[in-house]
Amino acid sequence: MTRRSAAIRLAAFYAAIFAAVGIHIPFWPLWLKDQGLGPTEIGLLVAAGYLTRLVATPLVGHWVDHRGDRKRPMLILAVAATLLWLLFPAVQGFPALLAVTVLAIFPFTSLMPVGDSLSMMVVQNHRLDYGRVRLWGSLSFIAAATLMGKALTDWPVASVPWLVAGLLGLTAVTCAMVPDTRVPPRDEPPPPLRPLLASGVFLLFLAAASLNQAGHTVYYAFASIHWKASGLSDWAIGLLWSEGVVAEIILFAFSGRVVARFGPARLLLAAALGGALRWAILGITADIAWVAAAQILHAATFGCAHLGAMHFIQRAVPHSLSVRAQGLYAAIAVGLAPGLMTPLGGFLYERGGGSSFLAMAALSAGSAALAWHLVRRWNGGRLIGE
Repeated sequence: MTRRSAAIRLAAFYAAIFAAVGIHIPFWPLWLKDQGLGPTEIGLLVAAGYLTRLVATPLVGHWVDHRGDRKRPMLILAVAATLLWLLFPAVQGFPALLAVTVLAIFPFTSLMPVGDSLSMMVVQNHRLDYGRVRLWGSLSFIAAATLMGKALTDWPVASVPWLVAGLLGLTAVTCAMVPDTRVPPRDEPPPPLRPLLASGVFLLFLAAASLNQAGHTVYYAFASIHWKASGLSDWAIGLLWSEGVVAEIILFAFSGRVVARFGPARLLLAAALGGALRWAILGITADIAWVAAAQILHAATFGCAHLGAMHFIQRAVPHSLSVRAQGLYAAIAVGLAPGLMTPLGGFLYERGGGSSFLAMAALSAGSAALAWHLVRRWNGGRLIGE
């Protein structure tokens, strides 16, 4: 497979899956509210998704690392996510929605770490720029969020789960076309994670990344609800979500030079410092001009964090542990930490509204302190051998 073909196929995967994410993240809380749920119940359902990731990604990562291939597991996960997402319109009430959330999120949330692991291997083999491949996902997120915000002026919010399911089906198609890059399968069990988990540097990375991700919980669960309650239209809300991802795209377009200049650890520090400022602004005001200014910092809070995490794992972890390391990062930093924080975020939002963002600013400040220690302790190389 040529270098160009590999890049196009990976870009198509990211474009498809992030189109689904671009509808799911901004508008899922509005769909849940339309089902008659309150902030606490919405927070619990969002938390259930995060906590499902805690179980799903290590299990899937162990399975994939033992197999050696990535393409077929990605296809299986994408098809399963598509079919399970179709259950949402058929159920009502918090208990049923909770059950379907756990079932549907399991394959959906497992797909991204496997896809990222495959992408990083292809990027290394073909000498691609990961950020330039990944930015097509960001562009797709913008298009989906903006168009969905506009569509909801005419369409019922009940259309949201159907559209997510359709886009997950498209993701399955792209999974069938990604490069079939493999790690040689092992007859013996894959190497243990214990040496990696005994590394203080790796644990410091997980802790810094976890606090940064936890700082996003009020934003992901309640920003759209808060902005709508503050008088902003669905169209404006879609544009605000898209604006943040535009800033992310600009960062990804220059990611090769950014990573080479600053390195993974300093990118994690930049993400945390940006979060402290971003969430403080959103906690103080819902004025659209200030919110729009704060959304530019998405390039730091998400973009720098994602590039930092992906390149840290690539440089610090051997290939034989790469999927499980990705899965562990997804489970702990993107699953457990925000999963535990989201119910508290729902409690804070129900009682304090937008001021709940100030608690997120405090979490980001803690992440910055840990990231600074990571900058000082990690030498930039492998933490353990193959």
